Amino acid sequence: MMQTRSMLSPDGATSQGPRGATRPRRAGLAWLRTALSATVVVLMLATSVAAPAGADTLDELEARQKAAEKKKANTEAAIDALAEDLEDTDAQMAEAYIRLKKIEGQLPVAQAALDSAEASLDKSEREAKDLAGRLADAKTDETNLVTKLKSETDAKEETRSSIAELARRAYRGEGNPDGVSLIIGAQSAQDFVNQYSLSQTAIRTQSNSLGDLQQSEAISLNTAVRLDAVRTAITGLKADADAAVKVAADATVAAAEHRASVAQLITDQQSAAALIEDRRTTQMVAKGAKEQAANDLTDELQDIIGLTKAEKSRIKAAQDAAAKKAADDLRREQAEARRKKEAERKAAEEAANKKPTATPGTSSPAAPPEAPAPPRPPSRPNTPSTPKPPNTPKPSGGVLAYPTRNVHITSSYGYRLHPVLGYVRLHAGTDFRAYCGTGIYASASGTVVGARMRAGFGNQVIVNHGTVNGANLMTSYNHLSRFAVSNGERVKKGELVGYSGNTGLGTACHLHFEVYVNGSTVNPMSML
Repeated sequence: MMQTRSMLSPDGATSQGPRGATRPRRAGLAWLRTALSATVVVLMLATSVAAPAGADTLDELEARQKAAEKKKANTEAAIDALAEDLEDTDAQMAEAYIRLKKIEGQLPVAQAALDSAEASLDKSEREAKDLAGRLADAKTDETNLVTKLKSETDAKEETRSSIAELARRAYRGEGNPDGVSLIIGAQSAQDFVNQYSLSQTAIRTQSNSLGDLQQSEAISLNTAVRLDAVRTAITGLKADADAAVKVAADATVAAAEHRASVAQLITDQQSAAALIEDRRTTQMVAKGAKEQAANDLTDELQDIIGLTKAEKSRIKAAQDAAAKKAADDLRREQAEARRKKEAERKAAEEAANKKPTATPGTSSPAAPPEAPAPPRPPSRPNTPSTPKPPNTPKPSGGVLAYPTRNVHITSSYGYRLHPVLGYVRLHAGTDFRAYCGTGIYASASGTVVGARMRAGFGNQVIVNHGTVNGANLMTSYNHLSRFAVSNGERVKKGELVGYSGNTGLGTACHLHFEVYVNGSTVNPMSML
């Protein structure tokens, strides 16, 4: 027996009869437009990209990295000054300490870059996972729609076959008889009623079959449109998923590189610290040798000018007092610098603790503040700290010429706090930039009273300029690569005495220039 279907209008009423045969088409088209609108909205929601989780975190990490880079730039700018602080330091220790300071500037930047890289990796992995899930859901939708479309197509073909069968029966005269045939052919009144009822049922069956076919056509069209939209979405999601996988892979490589960079910096940091510790004893031995060489030089120069034992004692006492005062001042300033840094660190930590904790998907809490960098030693005075012997006149300034043709001072006269070993010592001269092999010239006419290798000073030339304004004046030229004069030779102002080098204790080729008044060092700049 042929199955028939009822066509429902939008208000739920069943359409029947010839005049109702047009209603299923209007109802189907209205339903189709509604379904298509809903499908478009769903697809738009499915393919929209949500705001990346952790965006605030990435911004915060970027800000932290910029701050670390700024700090690194400040550290690198201060490294040049370390050459002064490390004057007369064991070359290996000095190199290791400078490397350590550079690493201390680089490590926060590298760590911040690593944090950013890992955050980016986490974000890209989450996005790739999300896209993969959405792609799987879309493929499931595609499979379901294909199955549904096949079922609807089968139902439509079944309805179409039923209509075709009705048409064939009508063609063979087996269709519905007209009213006259029913009256003439009826055997009785009851037979007429029965045949009329059967003919009306056949008419309704034909009408319903046509309505079912129209309904099936509308549903199939909607399903096909939805299937096309889902397949378009799948194409886009596949491209996005492939791109996300590539981004995640690149982020993985970048994070691995940053991890390796941080690990290497930590290894280098440990290596530099170990080397510094290993060279500590050597440096302390060198310090003692340099101090002894300086004392021997002072005795030698004082003997040349004929100072008495009492005068030597007064000068030594004055030098010791000045050195103690300078050491106390430097340590007090360093302690104050540490106190200030600690106060700044605590203030930053309190400010970070007051910041509200971020909720998931918005922002992350502030990172803990970095440990403060060790304070740099305070700037050194350029004025002489060692007083001259009593009743000894000091020569007026400007009596000496510069010992180099191109004047560039790299380190001044004054007391210094050793950045590694912590002791205070006097940098008893002025350093001039003089590349290896640069000519060095006598600052005034005089007699060479020393042209020899001296511990710490390297190749040294000392020139005695005689009495100037009632006091003996001498100059020394140190760390020379070779001599241009010999002991006892008379030189004129501006005459070549040697060539710059890095003999003795030094970190690079330069000229260490000292000036002595009555055998005691003074600030060379007061005489130039």
